[in-house]
Amino acid sequence: MCYFGHHHRLFIIAVIIYNIIDFPQRTESFYLPGLAPVNFCKPENSTETCKSTVNLFVNRLDSDKSALPYEYSYFDFCQSSSREWPVENLGQIVFGERIRPSPYNITFLKNEQCKLLCHKHYDMTNPDDKYKLDRLRKGAYENYQHHWIVDNMPVTWCFLDEDRQYCSTGFPMGCYVNEQGIAQSVCSQLSPRFDKHDSYYIFNHINLRITYHSGENEAWGAAFGSEGGRIISVKVGLKSIDHKTEPTENQCSSDKELLAIPAENSGTIDIYYTYSVEFEKDNSIKWSSRWDYILASSAHTNIQWFSILNSMVIVLFLTGMVAMILLRTLHKDIARYNQLDLDDDAQEEFGWKLVHGDVFRPPRHSMLLSVFLGSGVQVLFMTLITLFFACLGFLSPANRGSLMTCALVMFVCLGTPAGYVSARLCKYFGHYSWGLNILLTALLCPGIVFSLFFIMNLILWTESSSAAVPFGTLIGLLAMWMLISLPLTFIGSYFGFRKPILQMPTRTNQIPRQIPEQSIYTQATPAIVMGGILPFGCIFIQLFFILNSLWSNQTYYMFGFLFVVFIILVITCSETTVLLCYFHLCAEDHAWWWRSFLTSGFASFYLFVYCVHYFLSKMSISGFVSTLLYFGYTSIMVFLFFLMTGTVGFFACFWFVRRIYSSVKID
Repeated sequence: MCYFGHHHRLFIIAVIIYNIIDFPQRTESFYLPGLAPVNFCKPENSTETCKSTVNLFVNRLDSDKSALPYEYSYFDFCQSSSREWPVENLGQIVFGERIRPSPYNITFLKNEQCKLLCHKHYDMTNPDDKYKLDRLRKGAYENYQHHWIVDNMPVTWCFLDEDRQYCSTGFPMGCYVNEQGIAQSVCSQLSPRFDKHDSYYIFNHINLRITYHSGENEAWGAAFGSEGGRIISVKVGLKSIDHKTEPTENQCSSDKELLAIPAENSGTIDIYYTYSVEFEKDNSIKWSSRWDYILASSAHTNIQWFSILNSMVIVLFLTGMVAMILLRTLHKDIARYNQLDLDDDAQEEFGWKLVHGDVFRPPRHSMLLSVFLGSGVQVLFMTLITLFFACLGFLSPANRGSLMTCALVMFVCLGTPAGYVSARLCKYFGHYSWGLNILLTALLCPGIVFSLFFIMNLILWTESSSAAVPFGTLIGLLAMWMLISLPLTFIGSYFGFRKPILQMPTRTNQIPRQIPEQSIYTQATPAIVMGGILPFGCIFIQLFFILNSLWSNQTYYMFGFLFVVFIILVITCSETTVLLCYFHLCAEDHAWWWRSFLTSGFASFYLFVYCVHYFLSKMSISGFVSTLLYFGYTSIMVFLFFLMTGTVGFFACFWFVRRIYSSVKID
């Protein structure tokens, strides 16, 4: 019976892990409340439950050559007269999403051919026209990408990439051919030949192919039949057409001359923006699985599994080492220390027992350590809770901005555990200035993050970038910090200071014991440098995909893999710190407090080095402002990672040290 029960528990654990990993990949099975399907039908059948107008929204434009995104209205495209746009949540605003209505008029099941959108005339003798045209040139040169949304789905641009179809959620506004006649890589994805040297090509004709799932065989479509449906994909085709006069229907064929804007400012230039719409029925794809083709384009499941296996090998190696220490070496140490022998030589203390009178001595700068640990607990639980909800599908890509919104709300609401942990450690370290501890816990680390964010925001404001957070939102973030997080930190600190002082298993000597000279292997600095390698080794593959989603506009959705890697990271940080802590105690080095925090926290240094490598090898960003923005936001990420990993290592070591010294008899 015991044998069956043991394997039954293993089976349940395996099923849970499998579902956590596999859940985000099965996006077709879960959609959130509020993201219910929208039914479309012809205008004559339009009702409250069935729409005939297909709204197309435009989002910001961004580039892989610049860290400065811009609103759609920044460039001189056709603008909509409507001022009604979807309400953006906090995460969307912080991430710089700017969803606005577009001038495109689309009616369900109504095909359009070469429909004129607007006409732009530029006279190069007019400074205002020259300024507008220079912005278009800049956008084409830096490969700025459109991001459009239809029915909460990104409009995709699909092309062949190394003999496989790749669908991007953005598409270029144009491309540039240099003076040597070499075109940008984006031009190679299109069939026309861009052969005019030192010219900018603007894609002024858009062909929208809207695929829908008919409801004639579904219960929801009984009222609409074959004339109703749900949109499952919107794909875009790009053309550059030089219309000499106002185009009419069927004048947007591919044999037209391409619209090439020369680099020099002379004469006049006319740009006619046109579009076509084509509806196509496809009942083989369900509405609930309409994201699959987008996510499949950015999926690297084999690499993700390699990342998991790589991390598991590291964890198994460390677990074996720690188990050997705990079950063999440490067990022998405790048995030897506790033996009752009248021989004086047998009673002589040695090894890690020798420093029992100093191991719990408060370290220098203990107030700062307690503040870092409180903020680290806040970041750790914020990450854990956010990833857990993401694994359940609540923070899916379909719910834009939800990930950042959840992270911000969790961080603000977790001020109580931060204050509690910081206060309890501060009280043990002998600091009774509880007011200073509360203020530092609530203001120091969040203040560093907010200051960096505010500086980046000032730069974005001066550059007129859409990523600049509005002043009202900044005030809202400050209000959340001061009116919610600060009081919650005060409450946590209040209960932490009311608790009795932490009791340690040994008494601390009045006179500190001198630490003997250490070999190069047991010195603090080499141990800290080596200690961060293994935790970083668990995450560096996942880090590549995360940076791609942040800077290369790729959709990240494999939160199941990320959650498992996060758990492995926590285990690796804990085991690495415990292992090195034991070696230092055996070498009679009792200064473990800060070292345990810095050992696992040093993984953030390797994170920063990897971000530098990613910037130099994978990104084509140029310009001082974009470089400053990249490293500014990278610094925020590295600092939060430092707090989180350092906190994990400290508390693992804290538990280990208390455990081993409570297991020996000390006079």
